[in-house]
Amino acid sequence: MTLPNILMEDDFLVAFDKPAGMPVAQGAPRSRGVSLMGLARGRYGGQLASVHRLDDEASGVVLCARTKPALDFLSGQFQSKTAVKVYLALVGVLPAGAAPAAVRDGAGRLPAEFSVELPLGDDRHRPGLMRVQRGRGGTPSETRVRLLEPFGRFAWVECRPLGGRAHQVRAHLAACGAPVLNDRLYGDPSAVLLLSEIKRRYKGGRDPERPLISRLALHAAALGFTHPASRERIEVAAPLPEDLAIALKYLRRFARPGAPTP
Repeated sequence: MTLPNILMEDDFLVAFDKPAGMPVAQGAPRSRGVSLMGLARGRYGGQLASVHRLDDEASGVVLCARTKPALDFLSGQFQSKTAVKVYLALVGVLPAGAAPAAVRDGAGRLPAEFSVELPLGDDRHRPGLMRVQRGRGGTPSETRVRLLEPFGRFAWVECRPLGGRAHQVRAHLAACGAPVLNDRLYGDPSAVLLLSEIKRRYKGGRDPERPLISRLALHAAALGFTHPASRERIEVAAPLPEDLAIALKYLRRFARPGAPTP
């Protein structure tokens, strides 16, 4: 497998456009398979280090430091929450009241902008996952969400997490009743985007219909930070992957943008 597309590169850092399904790093020492860091270190050397995390199933920007001083400077921005992370997600909107912390307007729809402020902690029953914890053990976490395009029981949203808890965007969207499509950890298994459900007079073929998108519909679209050498403010953006772009094309063509959620 070849190295993913490089979005930005200089003597101090390199940013990649990670494809969905590729892990940033292999979790277990003996695990097999291709990882972004395994490929990248083959080109840049063993001193290369990833600055932040991105879920294996998600696509988008991954920032790496090429020197130890650059790593320290960039990592400090994520710890101090001055780095700006922008995610795009296609979500399935559950009926109002379906989630304990559902966010809805007066008509039962997602509002144009809202903030999910729910503490997150490790899920004792499912190791490696997060859960909302309002009592002891929960870390205060906030994700700001903007509704970009409503499509009835689906929606296209922008998310800006403040902080970097594992699975923060996924857990917060699920907690407010709008889980990311195809999220096998936090999502709704019944939320499948099929062309036959949004297109009138749909004519299927002989083979069983496949979903318009079958992977986690979450994309790390942009990352803003201060450059470790120039001290200039930088934004690195990753283009929308083809599968998400196609799903959006069909939603825009056939779904009713103004339709209320069920």
